[in-house]
Amino acid sequence: MADEKTRSTLRQAGGEAAPIDDDDRLSLGDDEPGHELAERGPDLREHLAPIETERQVTDWGRSERVEGFFDKTLIDFYYNLWFRCEVEGIEHVPSHGGALLVSNHAGALPPDAPMIAKAIKEEHPNPRPLHLTMEHFFKGYPGLSMLLPKIGGVPAHPANVHRLLYDEQQLVLVFPEGRKGSEKLYKERYRLRRFGRGGFVEAAMRAGAPIVPVAVVGAEEAMPIFAHVTALQKLTGLIYFPITPTFPHLGLLGTLGYLPAKFKIRFLPPVATDDLGEERPWEDQALVQTIAHDIRATIQDELIDMVGKRRSVWFG
Repeated sequence: MADEKTRSTLRQAGGEAAPIDDDDRLSLGDDEPGHELAERGPDLREHLAPIETERQVTDWGRSERVEGFFDKTLIDFYYNLWFRCEVEGIEHVPSHGGALLVSNHAGALPPDAPMIAKAIKEEHPNPRPLHLTMEHFFKGYPGLSMLLPKIGGVPAHPANVHRLLYDEQQLVLVFPEGRKGSEKLYKERYRLRRFGRGGFVEAAMRAGAPIVPVAVVGAEEAMPIFAHVTALQKLTGLIYFPITPTFPHLGLLGTLGYLPAKFKIRFLPPVATDDLGEERPWEDQALVQTIAHDIRATIQDELIDMVGKRRSVWFG
């Protein structure tokens, strides 16, 4: 029988329901205070339940049926017909093993995450599922809090990210800009916000997983924000109340009223985190911040290059 320390670690890595204090949360991009995992700990992969191929719902609540429905209808329509996505550098996404994808983020209701996931599913020679880390404020929206896990959303907690990257060897997508990216105004388009405290770099270092930067052009114009109404934000309880070309004057349907901007998704060469020459590199905050800054600068430079070469917002 495992001792109490091992059981505690298993509960954390296994994702069992347990109260999560603010100090236990991982800041993958926002300015909220994050909390490191105390230790990488023992290799617990042998304790995970074997994969049951006949299951349609994973331990994370991901539903093959629900995800398949959205993929074959709404997402497929937006990817192929509405946004007409073009993909570059898909070979930089590893075919096997854990990897952390880091992307810019924009739009009142950002469409970038499903388009990146669809690109891997459609263009990669070895299609793999992509898990998206979700901010904790989604818990306050009953519809979204139930739907997002079914299509690949995972709460942004250090144990969850570590299990996906290290134990399960999965692909994980993070947006280090967080809310600051999705709420920025149209006049601030393609200007990356701060990448938090580098929590995503620490997570990759602990798992020894590469970081794949991703640059996305088109989301800024698909649902641009022209202004925020603070009074209505407080009244409705939304994280922000944006004024877009279709919302609020078209009602709730306006939240899905994306403009047909041409999407271009560029996957960049991965940044290795397992050859830094230190036993515990994630404890070196200067190194963590340097890598986070370099990745942000790389994505920013790619965005400038892609936007500069674009002839038309609508036709690319």
